Formats: sequence, C-alpha cells, structure tokens
Amino acid sequence: MSSTAPRSCMLEEAVEVIRLLHRGEQVSHNGDYYVVQEARIYTRPEQPVPIYVSGFGPQATRFAGRIGDGYCTVVPDADLVRTFRESGGGDKPVQAGLKVCWDADREAALDRAHRLWANDLLPGQLAQTLPRPQDFAAAMTLVPREQVAEAIVCGDDPQAHLARVQAYVDAGVDEVYVQQVGEDHEGFFRGWSEQVLPKLR
Repeated sequence: MSSTAPRSCMLEEAVEVIRLLHRGEQVSHNGDYYVVQEARIYTRPEQPVPIYVSGFGPQATRFAGRIGDGYCTVVPDADLVRTFRESGGGDKPVQAGLKVCWDADREAALDRAHRLWANDLLPGQLAQTLPRPQDFAAAMTLVPREQVAEAIVCGDDPQAHLARVQAYVDAGVDEVYVQQVGEDHEGFFRGWSEQVLPKLR
C-alpha cells in the first residue's frame, strides 16, 4: 500500500461524513478513521458546500474525479484535466491557481518571488515532510533564482502574464485564480484589468 493510500482513505471518509452532515439530520458514524456521535449542523447553507479535491498526478486526479464536486490543480496540464473528467468529474468545475509578481522592475519582482515563494519549488517530497517553518526557510536556499523565474511570471510584461494564464485556459481549466506575490496589489490589479484580461481569449 502506498504512503498516500491511508491519507486518501481518510479524506474519502471525511467527505462522506461532511456530506451526511449537510443533509441536516443527526449523524452518528463509526468509521475506520473517524467517530462521530449524534452530530448535526443546525444552521445549514441553502445548498451543500461543494467539496473540491486537489490532485497533482494521475492517481490523485482520478481520486478527485471519483469523490470531488470539483478539481483543483496548479499546473496547466490538459491530460490531468481530461483524467479528472473521464474519472467521474464530467463537467464539474476545474480550478487552478498560479502566482505572479507584477512589478515595473522585473529583477526586484524576481528577488521578491524568490524570497517569499521559493518553497513552492522544493525538490522531491520536502514540502510534505518538513515539520517547522524554519526548516522551510532553510530548504528554500536549495531553490535557484532561475527556477523561480521559470515558475512565477515576474515583471510587468503583459504578454508574459497573458501567455501563462492562457496556458491554463487552453488546458481546459474553468476558473483560474491568480495570486500577486508581494505588496503591490494596486499595480497588479490595474495591470491585469487594463493589459491582461482584455486580451484573454
């Protein structure tokens, strides 16, 4: 059994319990991982909260298609989107997130992205195994600045930003969430609303 199998089983059972609770009835559950005794949600939303499941490889993506109300990813991978849809996802929403660092000074933007988000690019399983924030800070020194430049669009070239988000659209992603790295949110919103979004197909 792979190391991720127990985590997947735990997640699947948790999703089952959440969905039972959203029916509004009193729930008692004695499962493999969770015990719930006479629980009930007294103030429910009008519709059950949709549960989106992330997946970064084929196995996790098939799992997301089987149990999720939607799929979350961070890569513009048409094969994974297809895998999700063919594994039970159908026409359920596919969401993706990407990071950018909008700044008129590209080198300053790259320095900022490297300082704040190099942990996104840690090698191997480090991001899943490091226990403390200071361990992440130490491990970030393993990530070269050039690698961050490839992963995070830095600067204010609208064509570079447009090309990155278009890759997600072309891969079949329904909703793309863009995170500005750093404090210049005004510049980011202005740049994207005036120079990027109007050109998006």
